[in-house]
Amino acid sequence: MTNIVVLIKQVPDTGSERKLNDSDFTLDREIDPVICEITEKAVEEALQIKEANGGEVTVLTAGPDKATDAIRKALSMGADKAIHINDELLHGSDAVQTAYVLAAALGTVEGVELVIAGNEASDGRVGAVPAMIAEYVELPHLTSLRKVTVDGEKVTGERETDEGITKVEGALPAIVSVNEKINEPRFPSFKGIMAAKKKEIEVLTLADLGIDADVVGLANAGSKVTAVTPKPAKQAGERVVDEGDGGTKVAEFLVGQKII
Repeated sequence: MTNIVVLIKQVPDTGSERKLNDSDFTLDREIDPVICEITEKAVEEALQIKEANGGEVTVLTAGPDKATDAIRKALSMGADKAIHINDELLHGSDAVQTAYVLAAALGTVEGVELVIAGNEASDGRVGAVPAMIAEYVELPHLTSLRKVTVDGEKVTGERETDEGITKVEGALPAIVSVNEKINEPRFPSFKGIMAAKKKEIEVLTLADLGIDADVVGLANAGSKVTAVTPKPAKQAGERVVDEGDGGTKVAEFLVGQKII
């Protein structure tokens, strides 16, 4: 294994109240930004594969200056180096545009044999970016895996659905996405945290990737949010007193709500 690339993302902490910017209805990413939990698991999986097979782990992300914090977290876990696509023109880009930019950045990394991503980020939950990237770079992709194994020139995995567990495989190089059951990420050691400060972070712009501004950004996105409405405040529920006809009252309520 010569190089594993892990796609990571910085997102607002799931425990914080999320907010859209008033000007363009994009997500306010300044609210408690952290590395997305599922991409942290992707980093852990890459490190385990590296420990078993050798090689190098590079983390890749697109985001503003603040995304450096997420990069340093991945580096402190044990990743070797990082690529940060940092360009204001990316603001408001949709999933298709983001996948296109990430695919272009992958082309700058030599000897990539495996790309690992989370199956969905906790901010947008689109769940399609890894597959989109695979289409752009024309690589096999194995998605939403709970287990990943690299053996020689092949990667295998297990995908769990409501119908059961499906075993999938593909030839390397390949792209895989992992779900929340894949592992438990390690805690960075003090040594890892100090070492991360010295590790290389390559910063790229759209110009560096040869991407024109008119194919990314909010103005060129395939979908737009034109208005938002705050969710209604919680209201007290209706209490049903059982006087021998409680079941009937509950059924009438459910019918009235068109639940049954």
